[in-house]
Amino acid sequence: MLKGIPSLLSPELMKIMMEMGHGDEIVIADANFPAVACAQRLVRCDGHAAADMLGAMLRFLPLDYAVDKPAAVMALLQGEPVPPVWETYRQIIVSHEPRFSDFEYAERFEFYERTKRAFAVVATGDQGFKANLLLKKGVYRDK
Repeated sequence: MLKGIPSLLSPELMKIMMEMGHGDEIVIADANFPAVACAQRLVRCDGHAAADMLGAMLRFLPLDYAVDKPAAVMALLQGEPVPPVWETYRQIIVSHEPRFSDFEYAERFEFYERTKRAFAVVATGDQGFKANLLLKKGVYRDK
């Protein structure tokens, strides 16, 4: 056990985040997402909410500001309501990354294809509507 690391971040997930390079992507997947079918590396975090995982991960994972939108969600179909979790995600991201402006909105099958190329998928037990989130890792420089 180490000090300061949230208990929901497993050693495996910390290792994966440390191994990721600038521009690599990681997906926080909800319980209904086809994580096993899409993942190159899969981290099981069943029983945890996606928003809790996001908050814990962003304590250590810098977002990529070499791109306009370093976080993506799955685009809505016509008539679908905006998922409440998106505002939660926005608040969590801004609390760690004040420069964050908005999500990229990726069509469902485009999101799946990006997930297949992502460095890893974190499979949560979140049952919220469209609670999937893709993050692009940025550069961290110790001042």
